[in-house]
Amino acid sequence: MRKVLLIEAMGSAEDLLDAGRELGVEVVVATHREIYESYSPALKQKIAATVFTDFSDQDGALKDLAAYARAEGIDAVVGCWEFLTPLAARLSAELGLPGNDPERAAGCRNKRVMAGLFEEHGVPAPRTLLAADLESAISALAASGLEYPVVVKPAEQAGSWGVSVVDGPDEFPAAFAGAQGWPFESPHGFPLDTTVLIQEYVGGVEYSVESVAYQGRVIPLTVVQKFTTDGVFRAETGQTVPAALSDEDTRTLYDTTIAAVRALGITDGVAHTELKLLPGGHAKIIEVGARLPGDRVPELIRLASGVNEARAFIQVALGITPELTPTKDEAAAIRFFVPPRAGRFKSIDGLVRSPQVHRIAVYPNPHDEVRGPGDNDGRVGYVMLRARTPEKVNKAADAAVANLTVELE
Repeated sequence: MRKVLLIEAMGSAEDLLDAGRELGVEVVVATHREIYESYSPALKQKIAATVFTDFSDQDGALKDLAAYARAEGIDAVVGCWEFLTPLAARLSAELGLPGNDPERAAGCRNKRVMAGLFEEHGVPAPRTLLAADLESAISALAASGLEYPVVVKPAEQAGSWGVSVVDGPDEFPAAFAGAQGWPFESPHGFPLDTTVLIQEYVGGVEYSVESVAYQGRVIPLTVVQKFTTDGVFRAETGQTVPAALSDEDTRTLYDTTIAAVRALGITDGVAHTELKLLPGGHAKIIEVGARLPGDRVPELIRLASGVNEARAFIQVALGITPELTPTKDEAAAIRFFVPPRAGRFKSIDGLVRSPQVHRIAVYPNPHDEVRGPGDNDGRVGYVMLRARTPEKVNKAADAAVANLTVELE
């Protein structure tokens, strides 16, 4: 049986574990011992074997895992947890296995490095300023000619943490402090780049493109319509697969995505690309991750097209031509439940059930403490739907949550 080493069972790990089982390969998870103990019983049941290391020491973890892989005959390396995708690229290269360019892999995680690679390779992206402290940020912004609103974000974070849209100079110091408030990754505890990015605000409509790279060829799978909150913080509230777009707009998003993925050296793996479609028919890249998408998007893609992106990811890592031919032409959507503020959870009220509803999930139990809106960790559940077309599934999703409320004690 062939063996795949999965670098941390977080993010969309269950999709990869399920795909590994379907492919008849053994998936070994690399993690911290104490983090493994925090896994749910259901997740532990899907893991064939584990290897423990310390990701807070990246060079040490590389050495440990390379030795383990050689001793155990590991055939492929797959990065799942976004913060560790550069380590997965380095390990693949060390072992001579398919993977992304280790010299550019940091750009798939660090937005400062990413912005530099986009500029170097002529990828259309928001104009970006970098600052290590508030004083230099204010000076750089004043000298740049950028006008408010601007986007302020940390170089290394995920899930919209620390990201805000700033409308004027009075809001800037607090936004900068918020972006710089994450000096260490959680839960592994390795240090993060505390550089802050100040970017031009890009209007237009936000989408993501999910793609698979195999032996240097980038194959877009679908365009996902993203729904986000307005205001200072832009948390994601839902996704629809596929987005209802013209062939021309889809091609624009695909071409822009391919340029970005290539610039970051993603040659054998998957890419989650967030971008804006602007008036006039052109696009700008917001960011790219060398990982499966979150928000249960892999499941939405399976429901809509029949393509299993997680399966394709493992196939690519094993050097096998990925199975990417659609077997369905439908649509699927997810909408998240978000409380109006932090507090103790009571109930979800007003959700409309219809034949299009595929699944409903509520995370907390009554009386559990929940976060407020502001980032993606504020969610308390979701409704997933499916229909024949994007227009029909969006209509059903709108109806399902039109009168929904998250009740707090």
